[in-house]
Amino acid sequence: MPEASLWSEEDQATRLAELTAETTDPAKELPLRRDVRSLGTLLGRVLVEQEGEAFFEVVERLRRVLIEHREQPATAGSEEFGTGLMAEARALISSLSVDDAYRITKAFAVYFELTNLAETNHRKRRRRAARLRAGRSPVEGSFRGTLQRLRSAGVPLQRVLEALRRVHVTPVFTAHPTEITRHTIRLKRRHIARLLERLDQVPLSQADALEAEAQILAEITALWQTDEVRLKKPTVRDEIHMGLDYFPMVLFETVPRLYAELEESIGQVYGTSPGEAHLPELLRFGSWIGGDRDGNPFVTASCTRDALRMARHLVIDHYIAEITRLVSQLSMSLRRIAASEALAQRVRAYENSMGEEHSRWKRITEAELYRHFLDFIAARLRYSRDSSAHQHAYPSAQEFENDLLLMRESLCANRGERLASLLIDPLLRKVRTFGLHLHVLDIRQHAKVLAQGVSDMPSAVVTRADEARRILPAASSELLDTLGTIADLKKTQESAAIQHFIVSDTQSEDDILNVVRLAAVAGIQIKKTNDDPGIMPVPLFESISALRSSSAVMKRLWNASEYAPLLDSFGRSQEVMLGYSDSNKDGGMLTSTWELHKAQRDLHQAARDAAVNLRLFHGRGGTVGRGGGPTHAAILAQPAGDFSGEIRVTEQGEVLTWKYSDPVLAEWNLEIMIAACLEALVNPNRVPGETAQRWEEAMETMSQDAYGFYREHIAQNPEVLEYFEQSTPVNELEHARMGSRPARRSESRRLEDLRAIPWVFGWMQSRQAVPAWFGVGHALERFASGS
Repeated sequence: MPEASLWSEEDQATRLAELTAETTDPAKELPLRRDVRSLGTLLGRVLVEQEGEAFFEVVERLRRVLIEHREQPATAGSEEFGTGLMAEARALISSLSVDDAYRITKAFAVYFELTNLAETNHRKRRRRAARLRAGRSPVEGSFRGTLQRLRSAGVPLQRVLEALRRVHVTPVFTAHPTEITRHTIRLKRRHIARLLERLDQVPLSQADALEAEAQILAEITALWQTDEVRLKKPTVRDEIHMGLDYFPMVLFETVPRLYAELEESIGQVYGTSPGEAHLPELLRFGSWIGGDRDGNPFVTASCTRDALRMARHLVIDHYIAEITRLVSQLSMSLRRIAASEALAQRVRAYENSMGEEHSRWKRITEAELYRHFLDFIAARLRYSRDSSAHQHAYPSAQEFENDLLLMRESLCANRGERLASLLIDPLLRKVRTFGLHLHVLDIRQHAKVLAQGVSDMPSAVVTRADEARRILPAASSELLDTLGTIADLKKTQESAAIQHFIVSDTQSEDDILNVVRLAAVAGIQIKKTNDDPGIMPVPLFESISALRSSSAVMKRLWNASEYAPLLDSFGRSQEVMLGYSDSNKDGGMLTSTWELHKAQRDLHQAARDAAVNLRLFHGRGGTVGRGGGPTHAAILAQPAGDFSGEIRVTEQGEVLTWKYSDPVLAEWNLEIMIAACLEALVNPNRVPGETAQRWEEAMETMSQDAYGFYREHIAQNPEVLEYFEQSTPVNELEHARMGSRPARRSESRRLEDLRAIPWVFGWMQSRQAVPAWFGVGHALERFASGS
């Protein structure tokens, strides 16, 4: 009799009941337990095969000892590290050679990776289960849950649609070095995840279960035999590749489904829907990878050029593949159904301008007009891969979209509405989201570098560019190269590909105006025009003092005659970025959080006074100590009445894997961001005036106490940095092959020059988590005691 699979189940009805169990039913956890148990068993088999029974026994012995220690009652579990079960574990580990210690560490690391995959699969499983019955209470933060709350509050559909037209969400991908996972490992995880999802299919035959189990076993074997970390430090180009991976792997598939989910939710809650094709554009993507040169000497003008070129190739190649797919599907013949005269005229125009050789289908049959037209679209896209300069290239995404709309209108006018909805609309949504540039690449540089550039540039303006580079210092020379590259790319690529110049560590309006001055010296037009969104200088306020002065700085900027023409060109719109990680390092968790809240409130008030439309860019990290946490709650927690509907948020390092490694998880992450923006606009959580005043007074008092305590014991304590370097692996992180950017902005060993990321990452690696709590308890204790 053949061996039974670990995932086999004789009673398929029982398996189905587990997969579709209600949230309150304990049976819902059984599939997760089965996955964790089975993956652990397969890992055990691999360890025996690869390292031998004796090695596996050591791993199992250590695992059992630590589990037994953890499950002891609290009184007994508080034993000293050198006694009892912990002494046994310590003795076992101390007896290991370095090589054996590494292999055992890897065994536990692989186990935790597999457990994480099982938990992720369970999240997807529960999301599918939640959609089975319309009568179930919707998940909080979902489109349906948000819409139901709004309808229950008496909000009509028209108001919801008006609010959606104001929502613009932009996740901005960054390459901050907290993601150590190799691309190779991510692919193996993805394959295992797909196999776990396949094992949830019902009915599941014994043969299918065994086949999936064998493939998982093979992937675990490959994981064991693969280096888990890079042997060489990644280059900026490597990081660009890593950031782009999420689009073909996940996001191209996710974006159309996201809009379909919103359209379906509106229909379910309100009984009618405008149709998915008529929903406004809610989502764009941004990136810093290849454009963020703050403290990273490896990001050069050529890197920025590579980043735009690679992104453009990626998205246009995807469009070409989609057009090729449409060629196979839109096989309608003029002998069977008519096409619009406008479509026929466009085809004739393309034949005259490009030549019939671009259409393979014209030579096969003239009756299949849609295929003929699609061949010309594909040809124009191929001409557009490198730039928009070729005479046959699409000069903009709008012209590509116009061709798709022409085809859609012809289908709808000739009984092809279903074809238009299912085949054309998803591609239209992608074109409106990604354009020909995929995402907006931000340029970022430190305020001090810009100030030095302004000081250096006058000596170079009367010379040719190549001569200027020889007489300028290295930083200013690179800055000149960057500005020249931006000017060139704005002409040859889609102009929307670069729209923001972020000024790190902004302290005054001069830091922002330096972008304007440098652009003038370099001869770059940064004003917005009809065919170019321009380049907006975006201040980044990072320290506690910078946050406190941010509204005053912006008031002076908006009143400056030097800035007025640029502000007017942007329709009196302005983006301001707030730094979460650095403000935490500077002032501690409680003060950082409170000063960020006040800065948002004060900036919005200053914007209203100056008749400026303000959009905030939140530089949040993944951990709590870097501003991380539930995105939905963070959006709703913004000062009441101060949210405009537009928001940009950084997605940093390891967060990309958590949120965007799977289509279901990516859709959920984007859904809760958009739903929170909608709820914040339509139903702001206003606190009564008297309560708000008492709350603000309490927060101000606690923030001052926490700030003083944190500054005295952490930021201004000369012994803290020495302790930090000895008790955490921060110095080792500087030599880790995690990212292209150095851990420090300079050679200085001062705390001020250490980046916020290694500061938080080091504390977290040693499980001390100082940035997440230090000073908070002190402030709460003093407040509770009335001190």
